Amino acid sequence: MLPATFKLCAGISYRHMRNMTGLRRNAMVAIHHELNRLAGPGPCNWISQIRRRSSLLSSRIEEERYSEQEMSYVKQGEDALQKAISILGEQDGWTVETVAKNGDKVLSKVLPDVGKVFKLEVMLEQPSDNLYEELVGNMEQMGEWNPTVKQVKILQKIGQDTMITHEVAAETPGNVVGPRDFVSVRCTKRRGSTCFLAGMSTQHPQMPAQRGIVRAENGPTCIVMKPCAEDPNKTKFTWLLSIDLKGWIPKTIINKMLSQTQVDFANHLRQRMANNVSMEMAHAC
Repeated sequence: MLPATFKLCAGISYRHMRNMTGLRRNAMVAIHHELNRLAGPGPCNWISQIRRRSSLLSSRIEEERYSEQEMSYVKQGEDALQKAISILGEQDGWTVETVAKNGDKVLSKVLPDVGKVFKLEVMLEQPSDNLYEELVGNMEQMGEWNPTVKQVKILQKIGQDTMITHEVAAETPGNVVGPRDFVSVRCTKRRGSTCFLAGMSTQHPQMPAQRGIVRAENGPTCIVMKPCAEDPNKTKFTWLLSIDLKGWIPKTIINKMLSQTQVDFANHLRQRMANNVSMEMAHAC
């Protein structure tokens, strides 16, 4: 296997073959496979260094597959994630908006370059992987269990970490807030055992502004799911929300509505996850 791997890698050193993305990808797969076989169960520094370098090359190859517009979406998503992480990392200046009986808490903060942001902090009795699968893997099903969302549609996927979505918000009781929709770029990442789902408003040719619906804006937004240190079957769930509903809605109404929306979301998510467990148990019987 090793001689064949070297031949494949040597082939991509020629300019006319280096432009063949498929061949380069095959070479990277072959390298990783051979390094894993050579490394065996014990640590080996030189193999680890080569593996890191080949991983960087693989990332570069993936980037070359994207168009300029796709790379722009990727950058928007990553910028939203970094901005959200920076906001969440600042512990000072938060004001408590509401605290539910079960301990769910919403805080807020006014930022010069963003405006008012809201932060939901809850503990969910679910593993973070299950929550990640529901919120990311089953994203288009959110309208089935979240009454504030009418529809979520994925317009485009770019690699494994970036997607463009269109969300239509459900009308509020009494039509206090009329029809709203959002076009967002979303960035999903995993850092160790912590999961991130960040996003911000963007534009997409498949979804121009719709007649009769106000195109609202959001971002940076971010959901962070971190396993509880004492019990990995529980998750510390944090949701940063920054949103501009547009229109002539008094800020006092918006602020009260957004903080309550976050509390309600946590409860709806709990119910959804409980229903999922019940269905799994029923199928197992």
